[in-house]
Amino acid sequence: MSKEMQELQKHWHSVVQIIHSNANVVAFMNSRVGQYLDDHPFVALSLLMFIAVSAIPVGFFLIFVVTTAVMACIGVIVMEGVVIAVGGIALLCVLCGLGALSVGVSGVLSVCYITLSTLVNYWCASRGQIRKQDVNGSLPQNSPVLDASNGKSE
Repeated sequence: MSKEMQELQKHWHSVVQIIHSNANVVAFMNSRVGQYLDDHPFVALSLLMFIAVSAIPVGFFLIFVVTTAVMACIGVIVMEGVVIAVGGIALLCVLCGLGALSVGVSGVLSVCYITLSTLVNYWCASRGQIRKQDVNGSLPQNSPVLDASNGKSE
């Protein structure tokens, strides 16, 4: 054998010794499953190959699951933000409409109040003037009254 091959064999033998001296490996090899795999090397190799080959798809699946969960959380947060923003804009529009409506209604009510108070003041003033003239014994000057007994106007 060549010198490089002997060094590789020594290095490999030391790695195997380190693995076999590990407490977890010793405990596994003393269990029933470890004894079965030690007695059936083809099953052990098949199991090892299955674990090695299935690690990549399982890893991709776990990455997919984590990514999907993160995207769902981000999507919910974004969707909640969009819904709140749309609701806020709708509330703003409704409040602006109500503000304009209240300004319009208060304007109409103010005009009605001013008109009615002016009419009531005019009515009360004209009634008061008529009463004052009745008390003084004179008739209003703006309406000529005919005397019924002699047919003359005063």
